[in-house]
Amino acid sequence: MSVFQLRQGRAPLLISLPHAGTEIPAELHDRFVPRALASEDTDWHLERLYRPLAEALGASLIVPRYSRYVIDLNRPSDDAPLYPGASGGTGLVPTRFFTSEPLYRDGGEPGAADVDARVEAYWRPYHEALAAELTRLRAEHGRAMLFEGHSIRSVLPWLFDGELPALNLGTADGAACAPTITARLGALLAGQSQFSQVVNGRFKGGYITRHYGRPAEGWHAVQLEMCQRCYMDEAADPRTAYDEARAAQVTPLIEKMLKEMLAWQP
Repeated sequence: MSVFQLRQGRAPLLISLPHAGTEIPAELHDRFVPRALASEDTDWHLERLYRPLAEALGASLIVPRYSRYVIDLNRPSDDAPLYPGASGGTGLVPTRFFTSEPLYRDGGEPGAADVDARVEAYWRPYHEALAAELTRLRAEHGRAMLFEGHSIRSVLPWLFDGELPALNLGTADGAACAPTITARLGALLAGQSQFSQVVNGRFKGGYITRHYGRPAEGWHAVQLEMCQRCYMDEAADPRTAYDEARAAQVTPLIEKMLKEMLAWQP
């Protein structure tokens, strides 16, 4: 069975949800602490939110099968830090929850050979498919637009101070896409008052946005880190906390962002 699902669309837009996977391979279960098997730090329910938008707009959609606890697809394969000097945080193969406690039982932590094996089994196939799809879109349309969808709990003291804005747009400080894309998406967010927002704040874009954002080559990437309070009840079990009423409030704004990317021309 594939380690990801790719739905190819007809429009020059690819939506990537690299932290939406929830599975942990059975052979790894005994190495994790029991709590980890619930994959609590997943970007919960994003496929449910984004898939109807992708289908309506004709966008491609790529979603992994496995949890970020197995390997983080939004980190470089050499595990170079994305935010040098930042306190807390997780790496290519995380060893701690977002609340800082260990993910693995004593002696169960992955070694170098484990990490290399996971890169080959899970990380590389996802990235090869992502790059191939962007190449296809650029060949067909003259441009390839990449939208990285992420979500996170609003308050995580080990990772950041205070409460995050509801919507956090990242374009690697403008390097991952044409300047007009950052400007137009930023103006769209600033033009509404329902959701707090920031552009290139705490979340400037992870590895995927930075690596595949190549505007000089016709690849334009952005990341939206959305607080889960926008579409979930953060106090409930995350596996069942999707809130249709909340989602219905934020979905039209996300749709406008996706349409803005599709409307952009070089």
